[in-house]
Amino acid sequence: MPSDIEIAQKASMRRISDVARDKLGIADEHLVPYGHYKAKVNLDYVNSLHGKDGHLILVTAISPTPAGEGKTTTTVGLGDALNRIGKKAMICLREPALGPVFGVKGGAAGGGYAQVVPMEDINLHFTGDFHAIGLANNLLAALIDNHVHHGNPLGIDVRRVTWKRVMDMNDRSLRDVAIALGGPGDGYPRKDGFDIVVASEVMAIFCLATSLKDLKERLGKIVCAYTRDLKPITAKDLNAHGAMAVLLKDALHPNLVQTLENNPAFIHGGPFANIAHGCNSVIATKAALKLCDYVVTEAGFGADLGAEKFIDIKCRKAGLKPEVVVIVATIRALKYHGGVDLKSLNNENLDALAKGCANLERHVSNVKNNYGLPCVVAINRFTFDTEAEINLLKEKMAAYNTKVVLAEHWAKGGAGAEELAKTVVHLIDNEKSSFKFVYDENDTLEEKMNKVVTKIYGAAGATFDPKVKANLAKWQEEGYGKFPICIAKTQYSFSTNAKALGAPSGHTVHVREARLAAGAEFVVMVSGEIMTMPGLPKVPSADKIDLDDQGNVVGLF
Repeated sequence: MPSDIEIAQKASMRRISDVARDKLGIADEHLVPYGHYKAKVNLDYVNSLHGKDGHLILVTAISPTPAGEGKTTTTVGLGDALNRIGKKAMICLREPALGPVFGVKGGAAGGGYAQVVPMEDINLHFTGDFHAIGLANNLLAALIDNHVHHGNPLGIDVRRVTWKRVMDMNDRSLRDVAIALGGPGDGYPRKDGFDIVVASEVMAIFCLATSLKDLKERLGKIVCAYTRDLKPITAKDLNAHGAMAVLLKDALHPNLVQTLENNPAFIHGGPFANIAHGCNSVIATKAALKLCDYVVTEAGFGADLGAEKFIDIKCRKAGLKPEVVVIVATIRALKYHGGVDLKSLNNENLDALAKGCANLERHVSNVKNNYGLPCVVAINRFTFDTEAEINLLKEKMAAYNTKVVLAEHWAKGGAGAEELAKTVVHLIDNEKSSFKFVYDENDTLEEKMNKVVTKIYGAAGATFDPKVKANLAKWQEEGYGKFPICIAKTQYSFSTNAKALGAPSGHTVHVREARLAAGAEFVVMVSGEIMTMPGLPKVPSADKIDLDDQGNVVGLF
């Protein structure tokens, strides 16, 4: 089987204007083309869309493992399969961050014969959205230091500047830095640091904004520093929000591309789900719902992180309501959760599979009981999967009244996911959801944290550093208590210990830091050892990425 990038490079792509016209009814004048195969859809056109929304389908997964699950691949395959069975469907995905592309994960545009293309562009600079987001973020950082340098009339306490600079690359050496060390002409020295672009509040605002006006207002609400008497300083106080919005105005138009089967896909925005809210832009999702009868979107990592934030942050803020959830797993990954090492995952092991199913069972239970949504389990099938393992998995899920569908979209494209597509349509037509949030808007910030960790993570409760408790109490008094929470933790476990596989219970989740994201309108709860600026592994993906003599990208995925 050829590699993902080899498959993508041999794709028979249609001009994006033809895809837009034939699949979505969008005329050329509403597109801003970036070459022949990618385009932005004009916001004025997006705002003109009206009528009944289509059906929203959420794709999530078990807790991720090194064995791989294939959530994005399933999203693409399901979108293609829905079109194959005669439904008007499109997919909505996040843009990949360059840090993971050159780090551990590699490309993030699907895989095999279930990909979005042009794959190289999508995984690299694409339409420049992330550059715009990084520049908007760093403009505010520069204006803060410039304000202090030129007399500091707002009285910013340089010890209490909370706004970090960002870059779209993994670089652990930038987590904690000292700046302005060159003398009086270079400003006031202080401690600073970098986050990765996809962990930034500007990225979150970008993805949650519903219009240019909403974007500018949210940017103005960013709390970026404090005075000596703890008065908050906002981006609006610095008159930064207008210029930041200018940098982002073109990026806010959603990006349109296509799958290998020439079906439409919006790829727009890209916050991480382990340190941000993990969903594509509200603008793209809402536009897709007006343009199609079925919209397939994904939320990052497992159903405890991305799906919870999709529901409690994105759906709550945007008024969205998914009708069915697809939980992606592989038998190999479930055996990994059952204690099997990577080298032995291809061998049949019913005991390990039974043990590892605890992870899937908790995710299914959460989706059905805590989110109130019908679901189906999609198994990315490997040739190593045995009939005994498949039957055991079906028996396990029967206890939850949940169907298991074997999907082969990686090898067969949309044709390999037709049964999954039919199952999803059947659930939408025949099973009514009782959609609900995990916590109430009027719960305190501490209560919200405790409800997520007890209901979703199976924990005994949350604990908080004294400084965190003081901050939460202060924000509660200042009116931020109605905000949702965004938990930053490891994606690999229901606990904050990445090595605690399966479904650990009775643990505590300790919040070591809390960050107010006043513009994004949520409070970040940082738990465990999670980093908002990742590092590169010993042998990063960049080690394999190269250009051949003809100028073709190789080794991307």
